[in-house]
Amino acid sequence: MAKVEATMGELRASLARGAPSAEVTAQVGELNALFDKAAGALAPEQASAASSFLGAFTILLREGVEALLIVIAMIAFLRKTERQDVLPYVHGGWIAALAAGGLTWAAATYLISISGASRELTEGFGSLVSAIVLISVGVWMHGKAQAGAWQAYIRDKLSSALSKRSAWFLFLLAFVVVYREVFETILFYAALWSQGGQLAMVSGASLAVICLAGIAWALLSYSKRLPIAQFFSYSSVLIAVLAVVLAGKGVAGLQEAGILGVRPLPHLPRIEVLGVFPTWEGLLAQILTLTAVLVGFRAAGPAGPGAAARA
Repeated sequence: MAKVEATMGELRASLARGAPSAEVTAQVGELNALFDKAAGALAPEQASAASSFLGAFTILLREGVEALLIVIAMIAFLRKTERQDVLPYVHGGWIAALAAGGLTWAAATYLISISGASRELTEGFGSLVSAIVLISVGVWMHGKAQAGAWQAYIRDKLSSALSKRSAWFLFLLAFVVVYREVFETILFYAALWSQGGQLAMVSGASLAVICLAGIAWALLSYSKRLPIAQFFSYSSVLIAVLAVVLAGKGVAGLQEAGILGVRPLPHLPRIEVLGVFPTWEGLLAQILTLTAVLVGFRAAGPAGPGAAARA
């Protein structure tokens, strides 16, 4: 898949700059060979119980952890600030995303055919929206990690800050973050399901759910023991990293959908878990996101465990 996407990007770049026909023809031939290889790997007779189990397990675990980190950070934040009354909005967001995912699965199975471009558009725009929101949230958290009178701040400021409007904003953020992962998981699972090994798939998915539940419990338990200033400090760093990752993934999704151009960076490694893809556009998006985060952190106040401890 990585080779197909990289070669497709190189072909699009060649067409955009008017490369010689011989070069384009060679790239098309290379792509056809890669498609043949992919078709052989995805042939129904190649599916096995082990591959179905591992596929279902790793896909759900990978997609789930990314959404889980953000949702757990929101839940832990509300608990730390004694705003349990807003928790139903966050829970409602991810539950609604799961329900929407079920409807998407039904539509994709019985009503319509979701193209690769539609999938990439959903992931791309969802990632970029989430990245933009997370930048502001991360900077806000970083600034609050430097404050001194925490209890007074929570009593006097936070109750009015988390209004009905911002509560619905948390609902929307939880929905978008979870739905983009559910959407991708459903499409992967639909492909796996068609290859047989349904029992192995269900087993793999069940194990992934158990692992995700364990990760969620561990994260929530750890966050309870953290002093509130340290919690905000560490959470701001985590959210900033996720924003950079999502910025890279969002640009890659829009490139694969044909919305953005592609200028390959052959020497840049492809690290999907970090949102790093070998294109100038993706690298620039991540650099700009990181710059925005660092500028925001600097404006919010000095970082580091020392500052958090003083708070």
